[in-house]
Amino acid sequence: MEIRTIHANGVEFAYLTLGEGPLALCLHGFPDTAHTWRHLMPALAERGYRAVAPFMRGYAPTEVPADGAYEDAALVADVRALHEELGGDADAVIIGHDWGAFPVYHTAGRFRRAVTLAVPPPGSLVSTFLDYEQLKRSFYIFLFQTSLAETAAAIPGFIESLWRDWSPGYDAGEDLEFVRRSIGDPANLSAAIGYYRAMLGTTPRSGRYPAVEPGVTGPVLYLHGAQDGCLGAELVKDAPSHLPPGSRTELVAGAGHFLHLERPAEVNQLILDWIGPAS
Repeated sequence: MEIRTIHANGVEFAYLTLGEGPLALCLHGFPDTAHTWRHLMPALAERGYRAVAPFMRGYAPTEVPADGAYEDAALVADVRALHEELGGDADAVIIGHDWGAFPVYHTAGRFRRAVTLAVPPPGSLVSTFLDYEQLKRSFYIFLFQTSLAETAAAIPGFIESLWRDWSPGYDAGEDLEFVRRSIGDPANLSAAIGYYRAMLGTTPRSGRYPAVEPGVTGPVLYLHGAQDGCLGAELVKDAPSHLPPGSRTELVAGAGHFLHLERPAEVNQLILDWIGPAS
């Protein structure tokens, strides 16, 4: 895989790329990097796609955005700009995991096919997020609203423990090394935490981006690990009612939050079957 840079929506994005053909835009989440797609990208390239995995805004080597905006509308604007700057082809597909899933829900209609992993559609998430067991899993979100966030997240073992809890039994050593390179610097770590502060309104909206419309803009394949320790699998049961007609939901047995890394062959096949060959 090559690493390149591109200027989109006022941000200099670094991205991994492999293959030639219609765009397959792959978006990572927290605490993760573009390298999370290292199993899927070769499969996409073999299928005839140009797989592109950007490091999300604030995740090195992408720059920390000058506007300091991490709200959902900023992420949506990033996706639209990246799509345009990378060719804007009508046959493009989009795949997002964790934080990368949020802008997919709001841009799915712009792409021929869309896939989300590990974060259910917004309506489904809202209806079950305040469940007691889920609140315990989500302790870090509330910690990240405080002035202690950066100090806590930088403590050795904190991020490692999130991976261990979210994907029990998975050896995340290689992934964690990539994470250390990407958000090990205090400015990048603050940027990653900034997504959560914007999520709950601790950081006011920048005012630069128009608010995104509620709802999902096009059919989506939604995949969730049955042993997800970040967002419990019970969140999935209501997901179909919050997705447009033509969507599909799959629970992946034996996988946690990072299901595409834990069960790459199975998850790759589900994604490839959904998006089909490149046109």
